[in-house]
Amino acid sequence: MGIAGSLLSSLASIIFLTIYQETFLVDFSNVVGNLNIIVACSIGCFLMTICYKLAIQWKGIKIIGWLNIAFSIVSFATIAGVLGFNLPLETESPELFPGMIIPTHFFPVLSMLSVLPFFTSISHDHNN
Repeated sequence: MGIAGSLLSSLASIIFLTIYQETFLVDFSNVVGNLNIIVACSIGCFLMTICYKLAIQWKGIKIIGWLNIAFSIVSFATIAGVLGFNLPLETESPELFPGMIIPTHFFPVLSMLSVLPFFTSISHDHNN
């Protein structure tokens, strides 16, 4: 699940960054490169995978909804780091940087929510 989520979120982030930079004619590759994006997405997805595994073992499948909410909140919280980030002085159009990076903070959570159903087996009890 972590690998699938990492691949999906890395691909989405790289595509988004490429389109954004080409559209606005900016280059932030000296600050954030493809490798940085892949590593960040992979770490986020693997941490979420570990949390899912441990929480499901501890509380069962019913905990997934609460985990999804927690992961979404954490994604929003990570934006604070972007807003406080100091770019190198020679960077052109620094005001466009947050608009490029902030959306990518949501791609790991979105990809995990997308792949999660393929990796969880939820038995449906039709008697309840």
